[in-house]
Amino acid sequence: MKFVCLGCLDKDAWSTLSAAEQQKMVEACTDFDQELHAKGHFAAGFALQDTSAATTIRWQGGKATLVDGPFAETKEMLGGILILEAKDKAEALAIMSRHPGIRMGPFEIRPADEAFMAQHPVIKKLKEK
Repeated sequence: MKFVCLGCLDKDAWSTLSAAEQQKMVEACTDFDQELHAKGHFAAGFALQDTSAATTIRWQGGKATLVDGPFAETKEMLGGILILEAKDKAEALAIMSRHPGIRMGPFEIRPADEAFMAQHPVIKKLKEK
């Protein structure tokens, strides 16, 4: 099963770390991702830029409108997305409970809807390649 892991970063907690401590945290997360890959659990992942680079698109007044920044103002920002391969949710939670990034903010672990995606025409075309 695939799980989408949404990792949040508490910007206030991050800013209290020295540059060396921040680098050490990044290295710990990267090392953990390499461990996940070696064990067949890391399917994909993306680190995200700061919320200052975000744009939110909404449907308002019959058209798409653009707003600079994230949808919601919070002290936590979405910092990255990891696609995890695990046999079930219990295994996914056990794995991600060890991720060093949880010290900097929460992770939401959600099962991917693989049945829906298997029927999606774009996914079918990608699998044909």
